[in-house]
Amino acid sequence: MDPHEYHRPRNPRARNLRARSMLAGEASAAAAEVENAFAVPPDTTAAAFFDVDNTVMQGASLFHLARGLYKRKFFTTGELASAAWKQAYFRFAGVEDPEHVESARAAALTFIAGHPVSELELVGNEIFDETMAGRIWPGTRALAQMHLDEGQQVWLVTAAPVEIARIIARRLGLTGALGTVAESVDGVYTGRLVGDMLHGPAKAEAVVALARQEGFDLARCSAYSDSSNDLPMLSLVGHPCAVNPDSRLRDHARRSGWEIHDYRTGRKAAKAGMLGAAVAGALTGAALAVARARRVR
Repeated sequence: MDPHEYHRPRNPRARNLRARSMLAGEASAAAAEVENAFAVPPDTTAAAFFDVDNTVMQGASLFHLARGLYKRKFFTTGELASAAWKQAYFRFAGVEDPEHVESARAAALTFIAGHPVSELELVGNEIFDETMAGRIWPGTRALAQMHLDEGQQVWLVTAAPVEIARIIARRLGLTGALGTVAESVDGVYTGRLVGDMLHGPAKAEAVVALARQEGFDLARCSAYSDSSNDLPMLSLVGHPCAVNPDSRLRDHARRSGWEIHDYRTGRKAAKAGMLGAAVAGALTGAALAVARARRVR
């Protein structure tokens, strides 16, 4: 299929969004680094692409990063509580509000603006050990290893900052990562992105750009995700797979005959109850954090 067939915008605003997605995807592919040499004969025309949040890792990597940065005084309790609410909303309501996405984007840029790239890479390794390593889905890790054992490259594709994405890939022994590229000048973040967040169609653009760069045959490639937002990426490859899928992706995968893996427990819990529990937990956590801060004073 035509790699760009999934989306053909007709109005000026959609064309502008498409252009930003293409720029984000191309920037991410250009920034990609191959982290590992293969121990088996390489299969140079096939690769596997894995979304991170709720596919490789339980929860949102950007939220885990935010928690770690909060502990290191990068931002306030109120900002963390806002991030917790949006994390719960995204994961359990199954809807990504464009205003929430844009505000999360702006907030993330505010957190890192003025900080050295080397600082984020240093604390990123610490945060992986503290909050991410124990949240990796063993089943998804086994799927990634299967591709590595076949001599294929395995790439993470995520909206998280590419520096954090690379850390996750490196620590899991994967080839590399495609992530959101934040602009830096002289090794310091400016508070601007190159293009936009690597989200939705931008992920597909990144995969297309990397496939062109590395010589992959997309018909022989595989892609894994939990979210219907990643349908553009999943639809590019010959072997798409839904992992811990949301309801829309599950339905699409069943209709299309795609492979489905679900490593979660208690999936039959009512969605409303899950959302309520998540929101309550987020708000309670924020309240406890505030109380602790006041006691310290």
